[in-house]
Amino acid sequence: MEEKRIAWAITGAGHALEECVAMIAERKEIDLFLSRAAEEVLKMYGLYSRLQDSGLPVYRDEADSAPVAARFYGRRYKLLVIAPATSNSVAKFVHGISDTLVTNLFAQAGKSRVPIIVYPTDLAPETLSFGPRREPLKVYPRPVDLENTGKLRKLAGTDVVGSRKELEKCLATYL
Repeated sequence: MEEKRIAWAITGAGHALEECVAMIAERKEIDLFLSRAAEEVLKMYGLYSRLQDSGLPVYRDEADSAPVAARFYGRRYKLLVIAPATSNSVAKFVHGISDTLVTNLFAQAGKSRVPIIVYPTDLAPETLSFGPRREPLKVYPRPVDLENTGKLRKLAGTDVVGSRKELEKCLATYL
């Protein structure tokens, strides 16, 4: 039987994007899933070609029904990682909305009892992030975004991480 892979989804977040791309590029057992916004942001940050050059399979948000999400039922994946995850995606996760590739992956992984790791952008009332030109930016998540991150932490089968170090440690528990 073929070794199970990791499904890794990227949303349209710039926060922690470079460190997530670096982690992805270090692994070969990843199938990469990109939201439409992720493709745009990866290009803005100059990181798109790095993922293209990685040789990893890449799936794009091209069909409303996200048929590739059905791969979780075939037990192809041992883990779903969504990193980084925007406040929009987190809100959809906690409210059960599955209308994009990434939100469908989240729903199908949960229904298949495949563990999920999420690295949301909104973790604290004030965050230092970096823009596409690596300029430092202070970001102030809205209370509703922080509340949704709190709700995400309570979902069964979902681990929420707040740094690359935490993500690496959490990943190691599943590998």
